[in-house]
Amino acid sequence: MGGTDKGGTFTIKTIKMFIILLSYKKEISEVEKYIDLHVQFLDKYYAEKKFIFSGRKNPRTGGFILARNVNRTELMAMLEEDPFFQNEIADYDITEVIPTKFDNDFACFIE
Repeated sequence: MGGTDKGGTFTIKTIKMFIILLSYKKEISEVEKYIDLHVQFLDKYYAEKKFIFSGRKNPRTGGFILARNVNRTELMAMLEEDPFFQNEIADYDITEVIPTKFDNDFACFIE
């Protein structure tokens, strides 16, 4: 099922999304050297409406990204642009998900 409209009717959506978990392979001091470039990478795909949210793990052992509007092949090509990937700062664990239930406030990301 999907979200509900104002009348409480469920809608079914079949959009694919990806949860990407990054795990740092290097010390934080090395990670910090590439943070600004990594943020520029993220900003590029936020502007293209490919990323919904991202952030750090707590404790700071890596990060996460929620991606949409891409297939796995496109996502892999995008991630290869990440300075963390190019400089072997992090490993990437990618899981494809299909949202079946969500809050109405999240509906704008499903369409």
